[in-house]
Amino acid sequence: MKHWKAILALALVLALGTGALVFRHRRAAARSAPGTYLIGMSQANLIEPSRVTMNLEFQEAARQYDNLRVIYTDAAQDSQRQIEDIRRLMGFGIDLLVVSPDDTETLRPILSEVYRKIPVIVLDRAVSGGDYTLFIGPDNDQIGYLAGQRVLELLGERGGTVVEILGMRDTSPVTERQEGFLRALKAHPEITIEGALYANWMQDQAQDRFKEYLVVYGKSADVVFAQNDAMAYGAWLAARDLRVEGISFIGADGLDVEGGGVDLVNRGILDSTIYYPTGARQAVEYSMRILSGEKLEEKQIILTPERIP
Repeated sequence: MKHWKAILALALVLALGTGALVFRHRRAAARSAPGTYLIGMSQANLIEPSRVTMNLEFQEAARQYDNLRVIYTDAAQDSQRQIEDIRRLMGFGIDLLVVSPDDTETLRPILSEVYRKIPVIVLDRAVSGGDYTLFIGPDNDQIGYLAGQRVLELLGERGGTVVEILGMRDTSPVTERQEGFLRALKAHPEITIEGALYANWMQDQAQDRFKEYLVVYGKSADVVFAQNDAMAYGAWLAARDLRVEGISFIGADGLDVEGGGVDLVNRGILDSTIYYPTGARQAVEYSMRILSGEKLEEKQIILTPERIP
């Protein structure tokens, strides 16, 4: 599984990097065609499978418009690099910025600066304040709540123990998913949360953290809820390596690709995953509406998740 992810990410980086170079040299030609728009797509990283999928869906949607050109950048999980990426995109003369932030607070000043000049669409992670044109992202509270409901179904009245595996500390998706999860379990004292482990959305870190938990504390769990499928799979690998059985694993993302959440559910590795749209297709649609002069009534587009199965 690691091999296909590495190959996919490498292919995408090469494709996007080449595309950025081409667009850099063709920008003047693009500007000479009336009604042609240039968008910058600043991605936090291309390590997380959901972000790879987001970029692929963005590319696919953008190809439907003959008058749209896109420059893609990859910040590789580095907020300072993402700030530099955004400044470079502005230097290319983009008409609109789409950004999926690495760290929203670190990026807030540069996004405020850009917003004073051109429209800004924020994807996936919400930015505090109102210095953006549109936010598109999932209902993170509902993602956590749906996962909590599945825990209730699995453990029933007998109750049991749960371990959470969380993304990046002090970020809005992590906080909101955890709040929704705890809200679902609030009236059920027979279900106890024994641990909350941070793994920064990464499969390998989740594998290490959960293995440490099992070995150092000598505990197991009835259910593990990881805030994305990659971390859920990492936790499953840790349990497999230590021959710990009887744990149900719940993830989120629900990507319908090889090695994604749907595949892991079908293979019996995950009990459930929570699917939510990446927002990429909506970002392209709203970008074109904004650039065409439409005044949006909404400031936020919240995408509805659903549980699989």
